[in-house]
Amino acid sequence: MDVYVQRRIAADILKCGVDRVWIDPERLEDVKAALSRDDIRELIKKGVIRKLQKKGISSARVKKLKEQRKKGRRRGPGSRRGAAGARNPPKEQWMMTVRALRKLLKQLRDEGKIEKRVYRKLYRMAKGGFFRSKSHLMLYIEEHELIKQ
Repeated sequence: MDVYVQRRIAADILKCGVDRVWIDPERLEDVKAALSRDDIRELIKKGVIRKLQKKGISSARVKKLKEQRKKGRRRGPGSRRGAAGARNPPKEQWMMTVRALRKLLKQLRDEGKIEKRVYRKLYRMAKGGFFRSKSHLMLYIEEHELIKQ
């Protein structure tokens, strides 16, 4: 049964595409009899003609992968592209280390554990790349007995 004209009018009324118009297959005779826009509106009110829901793209799989990556899965050597320095640039590594060292030095100075003069010396050493980590800095301070008693 050809109800293309009714489908087109319904699409116009429902403000959607022709393919999104659903017509009740058991009420096709009523739809075929509807010739005016008012008749179509009546059928829409009765529920004989409806607008189908838009098809979306599910992000469930993406969410699942993200969750796994958060846990540390799917990050092995087979999934990596680029050099190690590209994934974690040397400059950013340096920034993180120096910031941590400076934070620790400020904390020690503010608590009065090291003198201002010692703080300046260690600060410059940190800037020069002498210390590998916070633990290395603490080891140096302990070995050279720079902490006040």
